[in-house]
Amino acid sequence: MLLRGPSGALLLDCGVTTNTGLAQLGIERDEIDAIAISHFHGDHFGGLPLLLLAALYEDERQHPLCIAGPPGVERRVYDLARAMGHPIDERLWSFELRFQEFRPDTSQAVGPVPIRPFAVQHQPDSNPQGFVLESGNRRVAYTGDTGWFKTLPDEVAGSDLFVCECTFRRREFEYHLNYETLLEQRDRFDCGRTVLTHLGAEMADLRGRCEFETADDGLVIPF
Repeated sequence: MLLRGPSGALLLDCGVTTNTGLAQLGIERDEIDAIAISHFHGDHFGGLPLLLLAALYEDERQHPLCIAGPPGVERRVYDLARAMGHPIDERLWSFELRFQEFRPDTSQAVGPVPIRPFAVQHQPDSNPQGFVLESGNRRVAYTGDTGWFKTLPDEVAGSDLFVCECTFRRREFEYHLNYETLLEQRDRFDCGRTVLTHLGAEMADLRGRCEFETADDGLVIPF
């Protein structure tokens, strides 16, 4: 997900298919000013090493790039790159590469966007969090990966856009949200627009036929 605002562009998470996804949509990597990582699972941060190498060698990037994530994000990215066979520790970067760590419930600037992280219900060893972001005069909330927890509606209240994971149709797994629970709890959410993402197979089959708007590659949401 790429958030374009008046002061720059922020990429939310960077999975293993992000490079190809950006190319298919005609989005230049060089447009990205910062990347916010919600947690350390491969479909959310596994694309960072190859994106960085492409920025260096294909794009010959010149302007800074900020990568923000849970505590230990810099070491995690370096370890991942090494495990993939493309170590980046001692590369000579053509651009300034900055890492910063999120502090729980503390708003901080990540490139062009202020972000407040909040704890979510996902596998603890992935150090998971959701985000509330401010862009211009708009507020965007993003769950990352999470199961249901009772304060979720409070965390995202007042957002103009709520990007909510919904992996399952029914209650199957404590660490991911499901359609049944969201339907039951929908009146508790004070959000201008809700879009479901991170859809599993059954939810993907319901795309366009359920009671929430659903995301797909290439969806553009102007606000």
